[in-house]
Amino acid sequence: MVAQNSEDSKKEKDNDILKSTQEVVQDALGRLGYPDEAYELMKEPVRMITVRIPVRMDDGKVKVFTGYRAQHSDAVGPTKGGVRFHPNVTETEVRALSIWMTLKSGIVDLPYGGGKGGIICDPREMSFRELEALSRGYVRALSQVVGPTKDIPAPDVFTNSQIMAWMMDEYSRIDEFNNPGFITGKPIVLGGSHGRETATAKGVTICIEEACKKQGIELQGARVIVQGFGNAGSFLAKFMHEMGAKVIAISDAEGALHDPDGLDIEYLLDRRDSFGTVTNLFEDTITNDEMLELETDILVPAAIQNQIREDNAHNINAKIVVEAANGPTTLEATQILTERGILLVPDVLASSGGVTVSYFEWVQNNQGYYWKEEEVQEKLREVLVKAFNNVYTTSQNRNIDMRLAAYMVGVRKMTEAARFRGWI
Repeated sequence: MVAQNSEDSKKEKDNDILKSTQEVVQDALGRLGYPDEAYELMKEPVRMITVRIPVRMDDGKVKVFTGYRAQHSDAVGPTKGGVRFHPNVTETEVRALSIWMTLKSGIVDLPYGGGKGGIICDPREMSFRELEALSRGYVRALSQVVGPTKDIPAPDVFTNSQIMAWMMDEYSRIDEFNNPGFITGKPIVLGGSHGRETATAKGVTICIEEACKKQGIELQGARVIVQGFGNAGSFLAKFMHEMGAKVIAISDAEGALHDPDGLDIEYLLDRRDSFGTVTNLFEDTITNDEMLELETDILVPAAIQNQIREDNAHNINAKIVVEAANGPTTLEATQILTERGILLVPDVLASSGGVTVSYFEWVQNNQGYYWKEEEVQEKLREVLVKAFNNVYTTSQNRNIDMRLAAYMVGVRKMTEAARFRGWI
């Protein structure tokens, strides 16, 4: 019964996220003057695929996994987005995330539409061999509808460069020639890009720098709280520490650590496990909810959805909130934070560094010429600064919050492409 209640709660949250995303898309399109047909086209993926993947497990039994791939819009170019391996993956979640990927691509002006994929599994309980078989089976099931000019996968929750390498190899076998442009987030030796592993955190860092300039906050010495210590959160804490900011709190799934004088980030990074957990090594911890309400200059939700809600938004004691996670702030909370004068940098802008460097990787694969890390970082900063200022200016000129402004910037390119194609 407990498991069923948990599953029902997850489905309800996913439905809420999809519904709230659709609401903001509809509002953005209406403010831009597009007809109702534009929203009808944009509110759902143009293609939603469900696959069943049989895998012979180490005990000799065959287990059949369910996987999904959503392709939101291909009006501008191929769809693009990650593949997550997680026991709580749902079709509704994948649909919502594909819309967000379209918005991200539009905000940073990439020639992509949004895509997203997932497989219902728990990789923490699977062997290396079982994960390889599952990865290859997913590609075989989708091989007719993915590819470098159709739909380009990438890493996401609980997937990494090794899984991308297996998927690329399987696609290349099916295609009968080496095809690194099929997927991004690969190891460097197989055509991956420098800077890809840290791209999301670098993008968030650039957005924090720009937000501090707008709010008149000096980043050096500023107090920062990072919720979540996975890939994005841990790298972000490291970058903030290196830039002279004071990281006063971090958290993971087990709890949170707080030190008003600043945490020893290098010490924590050395001791975190592969799933980003470190607080279980300490006794003097606080809860995630308590951490979110600490006084700080910059709060970065980099964990899971719906962390800042209507019931706790009035207690957020930060000057800037920068979303590194997907959907950490509800629409009601967004309105409350904006009314309180807190600058909220939305997820579709702040976490777009990953898809930007994925685009750079795809470009390098296509041309067969690879860039040094300094060049990647320089290009990423140029793209993110331009995108941030575009969204911020839209927000100021129209007197709307940054989330709605980002959606307006994000949907425009895709909708214009659909209009010129004669779809609407």
